[in-house]
Amino acid sequence: MFAREGASVVVADINGDAGRQTVNLITAGNNRAIFLRTDVTSDVDCQETVKQTVAEYGQLDVLFNNAGVICRTSVTETSEKDWDRVMAINVKGVFLLSKHAIPVMAGSGGGAIINTSSGWGMTGGVRAAPYCASKGAVVLLTKAMAIDHGEQNIRINCICPGDTETQLLSNEATQVGQTMDEFLKTASKRPLGRIGMPEDIAKAALYLASEASSFVTGTTLIVDGG
Repeated sequence: MFAREGASVVVADINGDAGRQTVNLITAGNNRAIFLRTDVTSDVDCQETVKQTVAEYGQLDVLFNNAGVICRTSVTETSEKDWDRVMAINVKGVFLLSKHAIPVMAGSGGGAIINTSSGWGMTGGVRAAPYCASKGAVVLLTKAMAIDHGEQNIRINCICPGDTETQLLSNEATQVGQTMDEFLKTASKRPLGRIGMPEDIAKAALYLASEASSFVTGTTLIVDGG
């Protein structure tokens, strides 16, 4: 969706096959995109991704921190290893990429950062303690960064999606011992009567990246169907 609006895109993913597939979809529409294998928990990888982005396109205007994992366990059920993994990907990844992107954006007059939190980052949820904690951290990290870097004309916001049809949702269904159909039947019980689609979240991100939101920063945009 960003590419259709004329953006040159960097797909940063630890999964090479998925990342290259996304790039192929973008370039098939005669839009510009490259893939950079990135482990968002690695400071070296995040720094290099920002560096290569600037080398390829000359600048960095928008950062969309969208990497994430879920762990459907209570505190007493969660291993230290799982806790650390969720925090590293969901929170540390946002910190590291933002840390390296912000100086570049500041040097070119500003930019926009969009972080993916979750509805459960606002309310909590059943048997998802590490996930809820990580997404709550993203909400407040977003607000803190927005305060710190507004003077550099960098707007920083986060999206709080509800259940959305992605691989993460499939993983969640498996973790709670349900088929996807069973999980979707429950997840669809909301005012709009359906779960979200990736396009719903992409449209929200596009808004937060665009001039239409030029006076919006430090906010959480809930996109959950009610």
